Amino acid sequence: MKNRLKILRAERDWTQAQLAAELDVSRQTINAIEKGKFDPSLPLAFKVARLFDLSIEDIFEYPAEP
Repeated sequence: MKNRLKILRAERDWTQAQLAAELDVSRQTINAIEKGKFDPSLPLAFKVARLFDLSIEDIFEYPAEP
Protein backbone atom coordinates (compact mmCIF):
# COMPACT_ATOMS: atom_id res chain seq x y z
CA MET A 1 0.00 0.00 0.00
CA LYS A 2 1.37 3.40 -0.94
CA ASN A 3 1.59 5.93 1.84
CA ARG A 4 2.98 9.33 2.82
CA LEU A 5 4.41 8.23 6.15
CA LYS A 6 8.05 8.90 5.26
CA ILE A 7 7.22 12.39 3.98
CA LEU A 8 5.13 13.23 7.05
CA ARG A 9 7.86 11.92 9.34
CA ALA A 10 10.53 13.94 7.51
CA GLU A 11 8.44 17.13 7.74
CA ARG A 12 8.64 16.80 11.52
CA ASP A 13 12.32 15.85 11.41
CA TRP A 14 11.60 12.59 13.22
CA THR A 15 13.65 9.43 12.88
CA GLN A 16 11.94 6.10 12.31
CA ALA A 17 12.75 5.26 15.92
CA GLN A 18 11.08 8.45 17.18
CA LEU A 19 7.94 7.77 15.17
CA ALA A 20 7.93 4.15 16.31
CA ALA A 21 8.08 5.31 19.94
CA GLU A 22 5.14 7.69 19.38
CA LEU A 23 3.08 4.85 17.89
CA ASP A 24 4.31 2.14 20.29
CA VAL A 25 5.62 -0.09 17.48
CA SER A 26 9.11 -1.16 16.42
CA ARG A 27 11.37 0.85 14.12
CA GLN A 28 11.28 -2.15 11.78
CA THR A 29 7.49 -1.82 11.55
CA ILE A 30 7.82 1.84 10.53
CA ASN A 31 10.46 0.91 7.97
CA ALA A 32 8.27 -1.83 6.48
CA ILE A 33 5.22 0.46 6.30
CA GLU A 34 7.23 3.24 4.63
CA LYS A 35 8.55 0.78 2.03
CA GLY A 36 5.06 -0.58 1.36
CA LYS A 37 6.04 -4.04 2.56
CA PHE A 38 3.62 -4.05 5.48
CA ASP A 39 0.07 -2.74 5.71
CA PRO A 40 -0.77 -1.39 9.16
CA SER A 41 -3.73 -2.72 11.08
CA LEU A 42 -6.77 -0.48 11.16
CA PRO A 43 -6.13 0.54 14.80
CA LEU A 44 -2.54 1.47 13.91
CA ALA A 45 -3.71 3.40 10.84
CA PHE A 46 -6.11 5.38 13.05
CA LYS A 47 -3.28 6.04 15.52
CA VAL A 48 -1.06 7.35 12.70
CA ALA A 49 -3.87 9.56 11.40
CA ARG A 50 -4.51 11.03 14.86
CA LEU A 51 -0.80 11.66 15.42
CA PHE A 52 -0.50 13.64 12.18
CA ASP A 53 -3.99 15.17 12.48
CA LEU A 54 -4.97 13.81 9.05
CA SER A 55 -7.49 11.32 7.75
CA ILE A 56 -6.37 7.77 7.02
CA GLU A 57 -7.06 8.45 3.34
CA ASP A 58 -4.66 11.42 3.44
CA ILE A 59 -1.85 9.10 4.54
CA PHE A 60 -2.57 5.71 3.01
CA GLU A 61 -3.59 5.04 -0.58
CA TYR A 62 -5.36 1.76 -1.17
CA PRO A 63 -4.85 0.48 -4.73
CA ALA A 64 -7.89 0.71 -6.96
CA GLU A 65 -9.70 -2.48 -7.93
CA PRO A 66 -8.54 -3.79 -11.34
